[in-house]
Amino acid sequence: MEPIEIWPAFGIQVTTPRLELRAITPELTFPMIELADAGIHDPATMPFLMPWTDMAPPDRQRDSLRFYWNMLATFRPDAFRLMFAVFEDGTLVGTQDALTERFAQLRTFETGSWLGQRHQGRGIGKEMRAAILHLMFEGLGAQRATTGAFFDNERSLGVTRALGYDDNGVRTVLRRGVPAEERLFKMDRATWEASRRDDITIGGLDDHCLAFLGLAPDLSALDATPDARSG
Repeated sequence: MEPIEIWPAFGIQVTTPRLELRAITPELTFPMIELADAGIHDPATMPFLMPWTDMAPPDRQRDSLRFYWNMLATFRPDAFRLMFAVFEDGTLVGTQDALTERFAQLRTFETGSWLGQRHQGRGIGKEMRAAILHLMFEGLGAQRATTGAFFDNERSLGVTRALGYDDNGVRTVLRRGVPAEERLFKMDRATWEASRRDDITIGGLDDHCLAFLGLAPDLSALDATPDARSG
């Protein structure tokens, strides 16, 4: 039996003219850790709510493994995180996630990502965000996307604004123990539809995968033939 038969989400892929997003499997966790070890941001800054990059090796690598394993262990239809490794011309460059709770009812999701430092500044962040938005809106029928970034994370804020998100307020959180302002954004389906792209494709999203995500009837009632969304 193939892993995808047990865990259909492993088969999801999103492809743009520049990038390929592949679902993170257990085999990909170690390359992801190696990429993070090569650097994500200037140590003088902190773009993450959870400052995991401050940890010293080997604790950082072990904590990263726990994170990936926990995301798989706690994955269920009413609360899941789709995690993707991002590749440019076959080279691993970063990760893009979509996380949600009660998606079948609420159709709302939040995005998160990071890009290896040596791959930044070339438009990859915008391209991989566009890919995950396409997956969630086109592939899964989402109605709203949300995201946020610290006030001084100009690259993340630039990606969000370039893609047409609307302001959704601010909140104050602790960053490295010090209060910091996080700016919040939202994108409704109508906004995404207005600028949707026709050059992004989705693979692996057949009826069995949709059922795994809580978005289709009982598997026993499904046709064995993948639908058109399987790419």
